[in-house]
Amino acid sequence: MNAHPDNSDEFAHLDSPSPVPVQLPPASAPEVRSLVALAVGAIVIAALYVAQDVLIPITLAVILSFVLSPLVNLLGRLGLWRAPAVLVSVLVALGAIALVGMLIGNQAASLAVEAPRYAETIQRKVQGVQEYAAVHFASVASLLPGSAREGRSSGPAPVPPRAAAGNSRAAAEPAPLLVEIARPHSSPFVIARTVLTPVLGPLETMVIVVVVAIFILLQKEELRDRFIRLVGSSDLNRTMLAIDDAARRLSRYFVSQLAVNATFGLVIGLGLWAIGVPSPAVWGVLSGILRFVPYVGPVLAAFAPIGLAAAIDPGWSKVVYVALLYVVVEPLTGYVVEPLLYGHSTGLSPISVIVAAVFWTWMWGPIGLILSTPLTLCLVVIGRHAKPLEFFDVLLGDRPALPAVDRFYQRILADDPDEILDQAETLLASQPLEQYYDEVVLQGLKRAAEDQARGTIPPGRAAQMTHSMLEVIGELEKTPAAQHDVTPGITGGPTAGVRGLAACISGRGPFDDAVSAMLDQLLRRSGVATRVIPYRSVSRDALAALDLSNVSVIALSYLELSGSPAHLRYLIARLRQRAPGVSIVLGLWPSAESGLGDPAAQKMVGADRYVASLREAVEATRAALGQQPTGRVARGA
Repeated sequence: MNAHPDNSDEFAHLDSPSPVPVQLPPASAPEVRSLVALAVGAIVIAALYVAQDVLIPITLAVILSFVLSPLVNLLGRLGLWRAPAVLVSVLVALGAIALVGMLIGNQAASLAVEAPRYAETIQRKVQGVQEYAAVHFASVASLLPGSAREGRSSGPAPVPPRAAAGNSRAAAEPAPLLVEIARPHSSPFVIARTVLTPVLGPLETMVIVVVVAIFILLQKEELRDRFIRLVGSSDLNRTMLAIDDAARRLSRYFVSQLAVNATFGLVIGLGLWAIGVPSPAVWGVLSGILRFVPYVGPVLAAFAPIGLAAAIDPGWSKVVYVALLYVVVEPLTGYVVEPLLYGHSTGLSPISVIVAAVFWTWMWGPIGLILSTPLTLCLVVIGRHAKPLEFFDVLLGDRPALPAVDRFYQRILADDPDEILDQAETLLASQPLEQYYDEVVLQGLKRAAEDQARGTIPPGRAAQMTHSMLEVIGELEKTPAAQHDVTPGITGGPTAGVRGLAACISGRGPFDDAVSAMLDQLLRRSGVATRVIPYRSVSRDALAALDLSNVSVIALSYLELSGSPAHLRYLIARLRQRAPGVSIVLGLWPSAESGLGDPAAQKMVGADRYVASLREAVEATRAALGQQPTGRVARGA
């Protein structure tokens, strides 16, 4: 019998279930963009670190071109061609650098000659301080309990016999021989390399900086066009104007900062010369350079002159004078000269200055610390004008990250009335109260009403937010910033024709009470007698008991009005039946979404005037109090 091959494995897959492929959910577009941005950021940081030998000279050249650009433009306006103007500007800069370098070299050489004497003086002062501290420590220790007993028992310890024998044998042994290893004779080439190596590095960097700066100044327009092509050319005119404006601002800032720091160094140098500190030019130049380092630069610059003053003076008077010089000149420069010259702020947030200093120091060392503020400022200015790089302005700039409306809404959601008042005081310093209410508070309450209508804000939370907002409105009545007159035409105007009482009636929304309170406050500030009526007082059952005999104008406020406004029409009809001669002003704050922009729809609702802002509501109420209602529909301004 012939054996047949076993084909069970061949047909095994017919009985076993086939594997089900696992499909991962596709990544969304924002996630992909975030990952790409993270990867690009990591690559950029790695490139900055690895290529620092190339990037540092280029960065210095760019900053030098910003500094020299005003001089090149001035020479161009005087009739000099572009290339000669650039060469003359660069030669002037090199001459100034060489002059300062020669002055520093001469004074540093004289300082090196006297260095041993200064070291001895400092050593004597340190010993004096130690002796003074030891004497006072001993006097304090003598007052402690048990110190007298320990003092009596203290004395030379007895030497053990074995130790004494060991010392005698050590004295009898001969002293070890001193062996000195002779250094090999150095050739002239080795000496030249040893001397020139520390000099060639900075000299090479300077040559690269000068050459790159010359080409940047010569091809400024072409480089600008290439940058525009990279960051966006959809709106060429606007982008070009933005880039030119950014370049002018950076150039103006760098020149101003250079002038301020140079003046600071000059004043410090003259002050040190008057005090009698050696080599004042060295410390003046060092102070001017270190002042580019934010916050800690002047403090670091003061250490060496204070130490040198302690070395040349047997007493401590010069040390005090040098410290006072820095303490007086630095605040005067930072808080008086700089604000007068280029404003109170560089456009950078304080935390970004500190973080940038740490980052650039980690990347490029001490030169990165000096360049941290200019580099960060360049990124912020570019971010303000280039949309793809806007995140630099958001992260590093000093402008608010959120608009005023978003900040207000975030604080009202967080139930933080104190923060709302702080923001209000800041804004009220530059705008009237009704503008703040219309442009910030009213817009924020609109968003709250929309979220409450969608169900994202529960009723209890909405009531708490309204309560907090009423507290804020009450506090703003006492705030000095809100005591200014409202925009001319509302407050301070003639009130002889204004008569009667205005009733501010809230709508049925949870935030309408806050709007009525703001309108009531603005009306009272404009000289109108008011009365606030909640929505529950104008319901069908309660309206019969409401006294409206002295009311001449009713101002209704509705923040959220969606769908058919039938209830509003019935409410106005009940009010007219209760007070036939009253003029009704209806504030439809979401006027674009209310569906009542059509005059026919307005006439059907039945109000006398429709307004979309608190300012218009105040003007309409004052106008209605000054004349009888016409009975026809009037459109808001």
